[in-house]
Amino acid sequence: MARKIALLTLIACLGIAAPAAAEIGRVKSSVGPVQIQRGSTQLPVRPGLKLEQGDYIVTGKNGRLGIAFIDDTRFAVGPNSKVRLSRFGYDRTRQTGEFVTEVDRGSLGVVSGKIAKSKQDAMKVRTPTSMLGVRGTKFVVDVK
Repeated sequence: MARKIALLTLIACLGIAAPAAAEIGRVKSSVGPVQIQRGSTQLPVRPGLKLEQGDYIVTGKNGRLGIAFIDDTRFAVGPNSKVRLSRFGYDRTRQTGEFVTEVDRGSLGVVSGKIAKSKQDAMKVRTPTSMLGVRGTKFVVDVK
């Protein structure tokens, strides 16, 4: 009996230690050609689609995408853009975390949320030529 309990406890702990990929935000609006690439899969984009760390956002010539993240950060991704949600970690209790986004091309409008306001350099935006540290602000990144 003790072995069964120990085995069930171990199985439960393993399940907790390796959770499924976590939602970091959701698509709020989508116009024109937009793709979300998750690994080798392209997801159909629609309002309410859950986004995860590592997702790529790719918009076409007339594509635009609005995103709301769980820390209240807002993104507006413009036409002909490729943006990666590289790292995202957020502690809702302490309202702190880390958020790194990579803009390979195109435009990204940001209204930062709780992560950026929690500490210096908690939110960063990388481009092919620079890195921007964000602390509680609104801004636009345009990469040609």
